[in-house]
Parts: sequence; C-alpha cells; structure tokens
Amino acid sequence: MENYTICNCMNVSYFDVEDVLHQSESFSDVEKAFEKVQAVTQCSTGCGGCHDKILDAISEIMSK
Repeated sequence: MENYTICNCMNVSYFDVEDVLHQSESFSDVEKAFEKVQAVTQCSTGCGGCHDKILDAISEIMSK
C-alpha cells in the first residue's frame, strides 16, 4: 500500500492511521477505532473534511 496524506490539517497519513491501529488492542467496530485514531493523531479535528477518508482507511486496514 502506498502512503498518502489523509488529513491535511493535522498532516496525518495512511501509515499513521495504520500504526495507531496496530499498536492498539483489537477493535470490534470502525467507530471505536476512529475514536482511538483521532485521540492519537488529532485527525478530523480541524476542518473535518477527512472524516470519511479516515473511516475508509480504518475499514480497509481492519479488513486486512
């Protein structure tokens, strides 16, 4: 997978999201995973425009 910036406001990349998920205990749903990723990276706390992209990335990573 190629790394790319998902959240421009907080400069959060796909690999940043992946790192948080791999360092955390397993999650049963995307929303709980999103809360953890957001707490660590501050993604989707600026303009909020990346919210759906972050959820898509989390879904993709969790399905691997």
